[in-house]
Amino acid sequence: MSGLKSVSRRCVRSSVPLLALVALCAAPALAQRKAGDLNLKPYVFENAKGEKTDAEFGTLVVPENRRDPRSNLIELAFVRFKSTSKTPGAPIVYLAGGPGGSGIGTATGARFPLFMAMREVGDVIAFDQRGTGYSKPNLGCYERWDFPVNAAPSRDEMIKVARERAKDCAHYWRDIQRVDLTGYNTNESADDLEDLRRALGTEKISLWGISYGTHLALAAIRRHPRSIARAVLAGTEGPDHTYKLPSNIEKHLADLSAAVKADPYWGEKVPDLASLIKSVHEQLDKKPATVEITDPRTKQKVSVAVNKFVMQFLTANNIGTTTEMFYPMIYYRASKGDFAPTAEAWLSLSRGEFGSAMSYMMDCASGISPARFERIAREADATLLGALMNEPFPGVCSEWNAPDLGDEFRSPLKSDVPALFISGTLDARTPVSNAEEYRAGFAHSTHLIIDGAVHSDPLFLSSPQIKDAMLQFMKGQPVTTTRIAPPPMKFVPLKEETRK
Repeated sequence: MSGLKSVSRRCVRSSVPLLALVALCAAPALAQRKAGDLNLKPYVFENAKGEKTDAEFGTLVVPENRRDPRSNLIELAFVRFKSTSKTPGAPIVYLAGGPGGSGIGTATGARFPLFMAMREVGDVIAFDQRGTGYSKPNLGCYERWDFPVNAAPSRDEMIKVARERAKDCAHYWRDIQRVDLTGYNTNESADDLEDLRRALGTEKISLWGISYGTHLALAAIRRHPRSIARAVLAGTEGPDHTYKLPSNIEKHLADLSAAVKADPYWGEKVPDLASLIKSVHEQLDKKPATVEITDPRTKQKVSVAVNKFVMQFLTANNIGTTTEMFYPMIYYRASKGDFAPTAEAWLSLSRGEFGSAMSYMMDCASGISPARFERIAREADATLLGALMNEPFPGVCSEWNAPDLGDEFRSPLKSDVPALFISGTLDARTPVSNAEEYRAGFAHSTHLIIDGAVHSDPLFLSSPQIKDAMLQFMKGQPVTTTRIAPPPMKFVPLKEETRK
């Protein structure tokens, strides 16, 4: 490890082979370059399955903070897959979620075939936003959560730990590496997209984003409307959607309960998941549990305390994702006094990485309107999970000192840019209502709704009809399907030894 001190902290943890790691992660002498410098080189892209395709690896130099005339320069990285069309349209730029996700990393995974299919329309660009992936600097934090697991924390104790970790990470990047963290906000990232368009010499670009990627896309549409040809927005996080509404989470739990009740395996065991969740929380509120499990890291036995907060936080942290396949099993076992799955999940989270300075800066800067803040506070006490889905925000923001982008940034948006919104009916993180709220300001939009789809991959991969709709839209054709019903979610059964 000591031999790689010049490599960014994020890159040190990469699984990329060493020679490729050094080539891609070792920072060039940016002081000798200027903003707008573009470098493109042939590149053989390899996905997680070992499949290879010819591409280009690109870097673009931009200011770290455009408000500072003496700003540092940073480098944005991307992979460009050339179009298969004889008459390609505007390049399509993929914007990963998070914030903090890598567009290049996403292209190596399950969505790789979708990247390849979109080449029918134009060049497809897997883009690493500032502070992420192969862009330099990559603002990953070395810090881990490291909660003490033998005594389950309260919300206040969790926020205290979050602030301590944030303080350490912010100090490293701000004071030691001299990174201007105030330059890491969604408006700056939107301007990065405009600089990328100019550097590529194209009149317009199309945007393809998911989750936070839609948040960034909407900011780009607001700031550079004439530069955007089309936009696919999956799992819409509008300008004022960074903080989630407890009422949306409560509605989601009711919808999830209905899905569990309809499940052939779980329907009889758990006829009302929401009621079961409530009863387990009440049980833990009266008497927290202590579970002895094996720590995968040390291979030693460890006692893990589980209280109501831990159960609520884990549920809120994973809600609206494919992890919910485990919910009936976990809560059913908990109702029988078996908290082992919960303890294992809590231990894993407590040992996990704290995250990325980019991620925290982006969310803290995007902030929340006073009206939404008041609404969350009003709704929280009457719901099963309160506002825990938003933790550790906003408490952790005090250590990042991110300038708030303001209510103008979070205001409603009106646009003539054609947009395809994609939503899943079981996506609690970015519900259907998010898309409908901001779609109202788009003069030319279509809303594709996927029944039973949760967040992330299912918004793209749960049915081949989704790809068809995206291609129709990007080609300027009418979208012939606006409602898709894939097979229902399959919930994880009990282990054999517990089926009694």
